[in-house]
Amino acid sequence: MMFNVARINICTEAEGPHKRMAIWFQGCSIGCPSCCNPELQEMKTAHIMSLEEIISIAKKTKEENGIEGITYLGGEPTLQKHLMELSNEFHKEELGVILFTGYKIAQLKESIVTSVDLIVDGQFIESKIDHDRNLIGSTNQKFHHITNRYVDDMNWFLVKRNQQVDVNVVDDFIITGDVVIK
Repeated sequence: MMFNVARINICTEAEGPHKRMAIWFQGCSIGCPSCCNPELQEMKTAHIMSLEEIISIAKKTKEENGIEGITYLGGEPTLQKHLMELSNEFHKEELGVILFTGYKIAQLKESIVTSVDLIVDGQFIESKIDHDRNLIGSTNQKFHHITNRYVDDMNWFLVKRNQQVDVNVVDDFIITGDVVIK
């Protein structure tokens, strides 16, 4: 089982509640205008990683950094053929899974929906920019609690806070988190 991974942030507090590992997948079939990650829309090979490699990274960062969960971003995560299996493996490690998708929940395979804990769905629409919720791009995007894992953590998204970003310098200079749009 292989995955087309654009990048991984092994420990962040800018991509959802608690310390988490964030995975950005390469490729998007939606192509929202003004996407915050336009470089991830192209259907190209980025870093092909096996399920075992990704789980190994998560286990190590859980041990070293105390992460609580994983956030899937993109690109479009649901284009990954084995996303359900990856989510199930994270759950075996007692890690929660949050999925950001440009598709509506009704368009997703049931196997993907039931393998995650929280889904934030809907295309980014520039004319509906969301200035009130943290990390949510536009007001049309909705929360779907598949399990109760993040029900008590909704203030992370809903109570306005100072904008939060992570800056990572490894092979690239990457800034993630709340996007400032004027």
